[in-house]
Amino acid sequence: MKIVVQPQNQGGERLWQVRLDQHCVSFRSEEEAHQFVAKLEARLRAPHNLPDWPMQRQAS
Repeated sequence: MKIVVQPQNQGGERLWQVRLDQHCVSFRSEEEAHQFVAKLEARLRAPHNLPDWPMQRQAS
């Protein structure tokens, strides 16, 4: 996933935009934008346990 933080002028107001591939999220400050990216990257790097699907199907 490509993540980009960039300034954006919108109606005379300067916002900061985080682009996640084709999706954009706007923030009021650069700090908020970078905090969002840091939390997102930490969650993406965190271990994820996936359910054992074949065992679930047998129980149904």
